Amino acid sequence: MSGAQPSRPLQNRVDPFGELHAVPERGGLMGNRGGRLHRDDRTLSGSRWKTKHWLICVCAFKGRRRDVWGKFYTELFFLDEPTALAAGHRPCFECRRQAYNAFLAAFPGRPGGADAMDEALHRERVENRAKRIWRTRLGDLPEGAMIARAGRAYAVRRDSLSPWSFAGYGAPAPLEPDAVVDVLTPPSTVAALKSGYRPLWAEALRPAA
Repeated sequence: MSGAQPSRPLQNRVDPFGELHAVPERGGLMGNRGGRLHRDDRTLSGSRWKTKHWLICVCAFKGRRRDVWGKFYTELFFLDEPTALAAGHRPCFECRRQAYNAFLAAFPGRPGGADAMDEALHRERVENRAKRIWRTRLGDLPEGAMIARAGRAYAVRRDSLSPWSFAGYGAPAPLEPDAVVDVLTPPSTVAALKSGYRPLWAEALRPAA
């Protein structure tokens, strides 16, 4: 879906806190927040979203080519799906329909469709225009959820915590199930992960050797 890339990194890489950064690593998934967030000179404006439809897309779809940060919406990039979910995004209906349907089926309250789901997610991901963080017991979080500790993001995986970076995950550390932690992934997304939604991790998105 992406076309020629500019020579300098754009501020389009999303971290699990939902913040946008200019780094060389591109990531394995693309997405958007419903519209154009950048100026004509390809710098980021003051907006961080245009609608409540925060999507997770594939980087290649039906041979489409895009002028990244051109005339239309602002393309964003994620290391993987747990990163995008933590930031508050959800699977796209068009290019990831199977994942969208699985996420919708696992979403709590059985919303009628994308609009109701996005309304619920927006209440949970933003508070006073900043990232909403909530707290729970670490042992109650499913694989694929992300937490914050001392300003750094960690992913829950295989009964351990893996430190996150734009380049990938570091060595896992033991998970302390009784610890009460700050959770980055919205509560409804955590519920969907508990109900069986399986996100795409970074290694699954790497091109085949």
